[in-house]
Amino acid sequence: MFSNTAKYAIKACLFLAVNSSEVNKLVIKDIAEPINVPSAYIAKILQALSKKDIISSTRGPKGGFYLTGDQLQTKVMQIIEAVDGEERLNSCLLSLEKCNSDNPCSLHHLVFEEKNKINERLKKTTLEDLRKDIASGKSILPL
Repeated sequence: MFSNTAKYAIKACLFLAVNSSEVNKLVIKDIAEPINVPSAYIAKILQALSKKDIISSTRGPKGGFYLTGDQLQTKVMQIIEAVDGEERLNSCLLSLEKCNSDNPCSLHHLVFEEKNKINERLKKTTLEDLRKDIASGKSILPL
């Protein structure tokens, strides 16, 4: 359901949510290694997220990536849309271009309602929500 890019973007944002701040910025190596993503790949993803103001970055000797308090309110869906575009989560599971409610593929009726429910939850869940779940032990930081 998620592309590798979206998975890596979510992992990186969660890692930043748990481990960074405006005074504790993280460089690419500090992020790529623990989440097990190649440095060059995560660098491109982080640049895209920074351009969309989902994460912050500063250059220089004390530079790096971090999240502000406002950015902790970013919804998971916003991260996915920033790297994959809006269509990815709404696309047909069989990758049929003309699949829709009027012209459904074989799997459409099996997953349509559940996919919509998941999408709605992704639109409501913030990085702060997930950070709190990790801090409380309700979930783990995906590495």
